[in-house]
Amino acid sequence: MDTKEIRLKFSNEFEGKLIAPHGTALVGGEEGMLAPYDMLLGALGSCLYATFLGIAKKKRIGFERIEMHVEGEKREEIPTTLKWVNVKFTIINAEKELGLTQAAKLATEYCSIYQTISQVAEMSYEVIFADAV
Repeated sequence: MDTKEIRLKFSNEFEGKLIAPHGTALVGGEEGMLAPYDMLLGALGSCLYATFLGIAKKKRIGFERIEMHVEGEKREEIPTTLKWVNVKFTIINAEKELGLTQAAKLATEYCSIYQTISQVAEMSYEVIFADAV
């Protein structure tokens, strides 16, 4: 069993700290703090990237870097789960575009956080290739 654990410490306001095994983050609604959906979308993006990277390495396909844009809309009805989420992969200086497009597709299938969120939201992704600027 692969258990995961974090700790949260809050004041009597919405200001706190998330403490994870490898780092910390300020949590709250003020400048410099992460709000709950910031963390959720960040978790999605980082899970997708880690999964994508593992696939690209297995395929031995290189690239310079990736920029990801993760956007979603919350429902107005309670509970205000996500209605839809779109992830845009912008891949800079890719070696094999087709192979990396396939890696992105596989990443959406194997990323556990993507699959979890897909239970409540319509999920989509796009892959864009660009040269370094």
